Amino acid sequence: MGKLTVRALRAVLVVVLTGTVFVQAMMVWALVSGNDPEDGTLPLTALRVVTILGIGAAQVALVCVWRLVAMVRRGTVFSHAAFRYVDGIIGAIVAAALVWFSVTALNAPGQREDPGVTLIMGGIGVAILGVALIVLVLRMLLAQAVDRDVEATRMQAELNEVI
Repeated sequence: MGKLTVRALRAVLVVVLTGTVFVQAMMVWALVSGNDPEDGTLPLTALRVVTILGIGAAQVALVCVWRLVAMVRRGTVFSHAAFRYVDGIIGAIVAAALVWFSVTALNAPGQREDPGVTLIMGGIGVAILGVALIVLVLRMLLAQAVDRDVEATRMQAELNEVI
């Protein structure tokens, strides 16, 4: 991975992380201060709490991606240490799906006249879980690459002994 690519990705990660922290802080402030009264159309307090949790899941994924980029830059991504960050990303995606399902459940009572919206939202939640499965498959590919790298290192050591 080139230096320009790493810098660009890190810049994007910093901007997104800064933005999410700002939005999260504003949501917490709205909850704590009580300045935004609910008008009864939606359970805003519950939606704010769920949004804060969802943003937290995204932040975990951002930090894990940052760490993986650092490992790629150092050439150590094909090691067992990388699994911790990939598992963190998978966990964050599953948490985001659960958060989305809770948003769907909170929104469902208001959609009695048009249940298609709830079905679409449920489908989006399933799609988010699908992304977690894709990352799980990529984790399996990483495991194969790590195993091959370990085997290649062992074979190189044996060859060096023979020579």
